[in-house]
Amino acid sequence: MKKIYLLPNIITAFSLTCGLFVIFKMTMTQFGQVDTHVLNATAGIMLLAALADLLDGAVARAMKAESEFGGVFDSLADAITFGVGPSVLVLKTASLEQGSDLSIFLTIAAMIFSVCGVLRLVRYNVSASQAKGDEELLAANKKNFTGLPIPAGAAAMVATNLFLASEDFNHFFSMSRESRTWLLVFALVCLGYFMISRLKFPSLKSLQVRVASFQLVFFIVIAAVLLFYGIVQHFALSFFVVSWTYVLLALVLSIIRLISGKKSKTLEDFEPEPEDIDWHD
Repeated sequence: MKKIYLLPNIITAFSLTCGLFVIFKMTMTQFGQVDTHVLNATAGIMLLAALADLLDGAVARAMKAESEFGGVFDSLADAITFGVGPSVLVLKTASLEQGSDLSIFLTIAAMIFSVCGVLRLVRYNVSASQAKGDEELLAANKKNFTGLPIPAGAAAMVATNLFLASEDFNHFFSMSRESRTWLLVFALVCLGYFMISRLKFPSLKSLQVRVASFQLVFFIVIAAVLLFYGIVQHFALSFFVVSWTYVLLALVLSIIRLISGKKSKTLEDFEPEPEDIDWHD
C-alpha cells in the first residue's frame, strides 16, 4: 500500500524539480544572456511542471491514495515552482541595472506575485479542509476556483515574458526595454491580484459541450491541429493566447454576472465569493 502512495508524490517531486531547475538555470545565467532560446526552453519546462501538477492529483484520486502529506507537499511544490519560478524568470530576463527605479518597481511587482501565489495556496488548503464531508461544498469546488489558480497565473506570466521577447511580438511592435518592463510590472501585479481575488475561475473538469459525439471529435481534431501548428511555428504567441484566454474568459463571465445582478440566475456559478476570512485571527 505504501508503494501506491509513492506514485503521486513522485509526480509532485517531478513538478518541483522542474521549478527548481528553472530557478537555478536563471540564477546561473549571466547578466544579459537570457535569449529566446533559453526562454523557450524554460517555458517548456514550466508547462511540464503544470502537466505534472494536474496529474498528481488525478493519480492520487484514481488510486484513492490522497493523504495529508501529499496535499502539503503539493502546495509547497506549487509555491516554489509557480510562485517563485516565474518571478525569478522575469527578473533575470529584464536584466535591469541594480538600484535603478525600474528595477525596484519590477522587484516589488515580482514579490507581490509570489506572495499572492502563496496566499492563494493557503486559502485553497483552508477551503479544501472546510469542504471535507460537505457534499455541497465539494461539488461547488469542482465547478470553479475562487481566485486564479497559481499554475494558470504562472503560465500567463511566463507566456507574457516569453511573448514580449519573441520575434512574433517584435516583428509587429517596436517597443523599448523600459516599456516592456512596465508591461511586465503590470502583468505581475494584475495576476497577483487575480490569484487572491474572490472572482470565480472555471475548472476544466466542469466544462461540458452539448454537441454530437462525431462533431465533438471533429472540433477536437481541428483544434489539436491548429494548436500543434501554433506550438511548432509560433510557440510564444500560442502560449500567450491560450494562457490569457483562460484568464480573460473568467473575467468576462464574472463581469456579466455582476451586471446581471444577484437576483438573476445568469452565470450564478460566477458570483464573486464573499470575503469570509477573518485576517485578525
